Amino acid sequence: MNEISYRESIDQARMLQIRAVCRELPQACGDFIRAIAMTTGTFTRLAYALDLRTFFHYLHAERITFGGKKVELYEDEDLARLSAKDLTAYTEYLQYYIREDDLENDRPRSFINHEIAIKRKLCSVRAFYDYLFQEQRIPANVTLLVPLPKIHEKPIIRLNPDEVRRILNAAETGDGLTDRQQSYQKLTAKRDYALMMLFLGTGIRVSECVGINLQDVDFDERAFVVTRKGGNQVVLYFPPDVGEALQDYYQERIRTETVPGHENAFFLSLQKRRITVRAVQNLVKKYAAVSAPLKTRISPHKLRSTFATNLYQETGDIYLVADVLGHSSVDTTRKHYADMTDARRRMAAGHVHLTDRDDEPKEEDRPDPTDG
Repeated sequence: MNEISYRESIDQARMLQIRAVCRELPQACGDFIRAIAMTTGTFTRLAYALDLRTFFHYLHAERITFGGKKVELYEDEDLARLSAKDLTAYTEYLQYYIREDDLENDRPRSFINHEIAIKRKLCSVRAFYDYLFQEQRIPANVTLLVPLPKIHEKPIIRLNPDEVRRILNAAETGDGLTDRQQSYQKLTAKRDYALMMLFLGTGIRVSECVGINLQDVDFDERAFVVTRKGGNQVVLYFPPDVGEALQDYYQERIRTETVPGHENAFFLSLQKRRITVRAVQNLVKKYAAVSAPLKTRISPHKLRSTFATNLYQETGDIYLVADVLGHSSVDTTRKHYADMTDARRRMAAGHVHLTDRDDEPKEEDRPDPTDG
């Protein structure tokens, strides 16, 4: 199976999930999802569909105006009855709600959303109603009357140099892991070390990482091909130490017989299948727990931020960092090294001299040690 087939299999699974979700929603939602199909990926469309399902479940369960008919039977006239008060109440509802029809361990699941998640869900509703308005299916887009929540900046979590060394050591040797974890780590040490080196040495996304095939890696050029968001393929380069880790794992990998359909996958699970995003997230969390115990939310994305910070610190070139990370805008890249701006401002202040004086007293001002 080549890279395109792997990506297609993921897209096909998402499309089936999108269709299943849309069957629970008003017909207008399916029309909206199909209208954006040519300009968005399956991941984005699935996110829209899931957000709209949450919204219409809220309308049906919490707002009397919409409780008289099944959600999937809502027509454009029903959608046009949405008021600003309905949407304001939805903003409050999203902070904490319980789904009686969504069970976990035989209990209704509860959901908590913070600023970013609430804003995203409101933006999904806005986009849907904007589509209805543009298509002249409703007389006005009332969602524009409700402000989006303000996002407060949070400190960027990343690893410092000592933590980078510890997490690489843990992946390579298993130091700090429990006896049970070490028993598995011995089987996956070369793979895990190569994965950690790849994240920290290239800033690759976890979704890009799991999609790498054997034929995508060129050790002579120290380069590999990744498929980025939107399906674009680009060539990334890795430093020599990352190449050594990848080569070491590669020698083990090519001797492994895989499950049919996973023959070309570069990174394998213990089940001899292409490793999953969730499995990579779990192994990063495992090694981070013993390497940076005070940083409880280390993920592959945080390793990506660590790489971005290190690259910017070495080069000072924001556009280079944006290009390597695959960002279409440098504004997105800034979030990866936002906490460095204070240090740079301090450095700038040190280069400004308004008088001839400096912090050290001049020779004639120094006290004479022979005096009194």
